[in-house]
Amino acid sequence: MLTMKDIVEEGHPALRLKAEPVTFPMDEELKEVAKEMLQFLINSQDEEVASRYGLRAGVGLAAPQINVNKQLFAMLLYQYDEEGQKLGTEVCEVLVNPKITRHSVKKVALSDGEGCLSVNREVEGLVPRPQRITLQYQDLEGNHHEVKWKDYKAIVAQHEIDHLHGIMFYDHIDASAPWRHDDQTTLI
Repeated sequence: MLTMKDIVEEGHPALRLKAEPVTFPMDEELKEVAKEMLQFLINSQDEEVASRYGLRAGVGLAAPQINVNKQLFAMLLYQYDEEGQKLGTEVCEVLVNPKITRHSVKKVALSDGEGCLSVNREVEGLVPRPQRITLQYQDLEGNHHEVKWKDYKAIVAQHEIDHLHGIMFYDHIDASAPWRHDDQTTLI
């Protein structure tokens, strides 16, 4: 079981490398690591399990964050009703060799800024990202997929893809005016 001790923190060289593509058929050991990454997210969003093992909640985890230099990330987003009750999973998957093939000009940013399991501190500032993306990727069996995501799903995917290119979320923050945004950026 992956825990916080398995996640490398900012400053670790693995977080600044460009990850290598995954070849298929996928190595069984790497496939198990990918499944463990997804299980970490499930555990981290379960209050009881997270409390027992000291896990910080996460919605995405990229392989470089556990010192594995491969182009894959796990993502777990739930759907909620108006009262905040969990309805089920919206995205619960490992995305392999992901590539953004199209994106909108219009930007979106989380109004409170982004966080990261590899960054154990508050980082203030907006992280503007394309509001809509078209994403191509493979699953663990090598099957090809294409999805169109917007807003929060698109933000999470872009954050994780950045990890595969050695980019940290705070690299996108305007240091001279961290909370400034233009009329092309929607805050959510």
